[in-house]
Amino acid sequence: MEQPSYHYAVMARAIAIIDAHGGQPLPLSDLAHAIGMSEAHVQRVFTTWVGVSPKRYQQFLTLTHARDLLRDRHTTLDAAQAVGLSGSSRLHDLFLRWEAMTPGDYAKHGAGLTIRASWFPSAFGDVLAMATDRGLCGLAFAADTGRDAAWADLAGRWPQASFVMDADAIAPWTQAALAGIGETRLHMMGTPLQIKVWEALLRIPSGHVATYSDIATSIGHDRAVRAVGTAVGRNPVSLLIPCHRALRKSGALGGYHWGLPVKRTLLAWESARVAADSAIAPMP
Repeated sequence: MEQPSYHYAVMARAIAIIDAHGGQPLPLSDLAHAIGMSEAHVQRVFTTWVGVSPKRYQQFLTLTHARDLLRDRHTTLDAAQAVGLSGSSRLHDLFLRWEAMTPGDYAKHGAGLTIRASWFPSAFGDVLAMATDRGLCGLAFAADTGRDAAWADLAGRWPQASFVMDADAIAPWTQAALAGIGETRLHMMGTPLQIKVWEALLRIPSGHVATYSDIATSIGHDRAVRAVGTAVGRNPVSLLIPCHRALRKSGALGGYHWGLPVKRTLLAWESARVAADSAIAPMP
């Protein structure tokens, strides 16, 4: 049986090749040749993990996709809350439990805290995962920044903590996070404003987007859009706390801490999966 790490490697290469093609049509034969596999094999692995064919996926990587999302799947966070997508002990996608570190723990900058870390493969390139005994406290994509920068970024947030490389200890949470199955726990450390912003991000459903001003309004800081944007960028747990779903009012992507190519592919991947789910949903 093919292992998930193998699938991730195929996916990462395929997505990078498609993204580098600049929105121009890329025949399956050319993609398969670039990867060095048969067309049938690439089609099968890609469709299994993304939910749609490589050809269909390309439609979600266009430069106008973010604006299309803002037009068609713009979520106001108040509406998301009304349908039960929030709460202090909420489940995100039914599998994510999270808690914030206490202000005292935050003020200590990790003193007395042991953080276990390791690298894992993903469909979006190498991922650095870090976790306390209570859950993941960091998840960084290194495809754009590089491994050294990703490590310095996450480790620098807890300068007084002790770090131990221990893949086995954090693999269950990390693999559940990357696969979207099983339970993932988060243990977050941030300022009160950052925590509020990250809670707001958790209320944006997969395949949808919100604007930075939506987020500012939802936390009661209408005029603090810039501060909200900074807090979005400081999110230490990529993918699970979906800062990639925050866009500018114009429909522009805005920034992304782990690189705009990763943000673009995450939005495309989620849109493709929503489209695939819609296509197979039973008629009411």
